[in-house]
Amino acid sequence: MKHPLSRALRSAGLDAVDVAGRLSVDPKTVDRWISGRLPYPRHRTALVALTGWPERDLWPGIDAREHAAPDTGDILMTYAQRCSVPADTWRKLFAGAEREVGILAYSSLFLAEDAGVLGILRDKARAGVRVRIALGDMDGAQVAQRGADERIGEMMSTRIDNALILLRPLMDERGVSVRSHDTVLYNSIYRADDELMVNTHAYGCAASRSPVLHLRLATQGGMASTYLDSFERVWAAAQELRAHPTKRSKTAAGSAPG
Repeated sequence: MKHPLSRALRSAGLDAVDVAGRLSVDPKTVDRWISGRLPYPRHRTALVALTGWPERDLWPGIDAREHAAPDTGDILMTYAQRCSVPADTWRKLFAGAEREVGILAYSSLFLAEDAGVLGILRDKARAGVRVRIALGDMDGAQVAQRGADERIGEMMSTRIDNALILLRPLMDERGVSVRSHDTVLYNSIYRADDELMVNTHAYGCAASRSPVLHLRLATQGGMASTYLDSFERVWAAAQELRAHPTKRSKTAAGSAPG
């Protein structure tokens, strides 16, 4: 049986793409709502306005769902620092993906430098797994601010540049999409289907020295879904980077004889 939201959207002449555009979310997020995931209150209010259906009709039993006891089943493991996460843990994470891999960070240089991880991502892409990578805009205000906060200046931009150079062969694989974002990144997110590692960011502290949460989507509206929705919002606003030169290639182009 179709979810009431699906029927309401159809009766209003709207599809997932229409709703995503009006609410500034990714169409995949709308698809999850239609499949039964409970949207955030602000999104529920917007959907009520779009469809004209009462909230209680769109999400029957919502009061009971919102007042249920919190479920902490999403948490698999916590690490005091990212640098304490075994390298094999990252490889196992991505190797387990059957549908989707997602990476949201400023540089994620530690993964780009791991030939084992890059090989896994290449093989996954060739097997039909969607691979999405969003890195910071080297010329963006937020990357510059992060560099200032960590007192490393332009080194943050240089790390992104180095990561893109290492990722270039992967970017040529069908099914791999790399984008650039200029958002305040409160967390770096690494996902494989419904399992993810969240590297929290602390002011003035390098990501490698900040905690990591290892999560699995066990409950709709739980901790993992919060970060998955955050990933989708950044991805929807990010710019495709496949055809963009890195700073190093710009420098080389500028110094070439005319």
